[in-house]
Amino acid sequence: MPAPLFQASHLRKRYGDTTVVDDLSFEIAPGECLGVIGPNGAGKTTTIRMCLGLTTPDGGHIEALGGLRMPQDARAIKAQLGVVSQFDSLDPDFSCAENLIVYARYFGIGQRAMAPQVPRLLEFAALSHKADAKPGDLSGGMRRRLSLARALVNDPKLLMLDEPTTGLDPQARHLMWERLQRLLQEGKSILLTTHFMDEAERLCSRLLVLDHGRKIAEGRPRDLIAQHLEPHVVEVYGNNAHGSAQALAESPLKELAARVETSGETTFFYTQDARPLLDALTRHDGLRTFHRPANLEDLFLKLTGRQIREDG
Repeated sequence: MPAPLFQASHLRKRYGDTTVVDDLSFEIAPGECLGVIGPNGAGKTTTIRMCLGLTTPDGGHIEALGGLRMPQDARAIKAQLGVVSQFDSLDPDFSCAENLIVYARYFGIGQRAMAPQVPRLLEFAALSHKADAKPGDLSGGMRRRLSLARALVNDPKLLMLDEPTTGLDPQARHLMWERLQRLLQEGKSILLTTHFMDEAERLCSRLLVLDHGRKIAEGRPRDLIAQHLEPHVVEVYGNNAHGSAQALAESPLKELAARVETSGETTFFYTQDARPLLDALTRHDGLRTFHRPANLEDLFLKLTGRQIREDG
């Protein structure tokens, strides 16, 4: 196996009495997309900031790109990274093309060297027709794609993306996913934080699940689903959904479901075999059922809970 492109070992970070990242270790292989998921306050953004040298860890170390260490070799590491932050940082006074040219200067790439690359990057971002437009004239999806194109000006080996599709409509998200998949096919590596479970399952080779700053699970998406969940989920909603769940839990029918959870007006039955459960539920008037395979959202909720976390 090739050596990891990026490796974090036993990272720790505290703010006052609060431990934000607690003994976190992970690595990223060449050509791999590692997804980091977890509820608000799980430590995702702090982890990204430590990986970028923006926050100094209280313990542990980071090694990247052939033996370089963070923060000692921060400049050399950053020269080979591409970053798309959670919020746009495009210069509103420059056109799309000028944003790319000016940003390249941070990497020592002058206008003469960068100018021939601009059409290729704008084409990649599906913004060739917007070369002279300013960011304020672009849609949210266009601005995110321009941010991604800007992150590629130095031809980075590793991209770090912090919730890159937050706030985008479905069409814009799918176009962003297509561009990220193209980068993976070209051999780029990606560290991705996201709140979208379909995004994580679509893009990520492996997932890191964080909660309260600790790693609580790690592996390939389908492997994690198989390891932690029953294969079938039956959602039940309609009149007296709560009463039906209670009746099932107190009757011999409970053996048809390994777990039963209720959230709002929907009850979730997790089972190895859905057919007997579906047949039994047809005898309850006024209920509607939806049978589907277990997915990453089920995994996320099982491992981190259904309670809403506030930002912080």
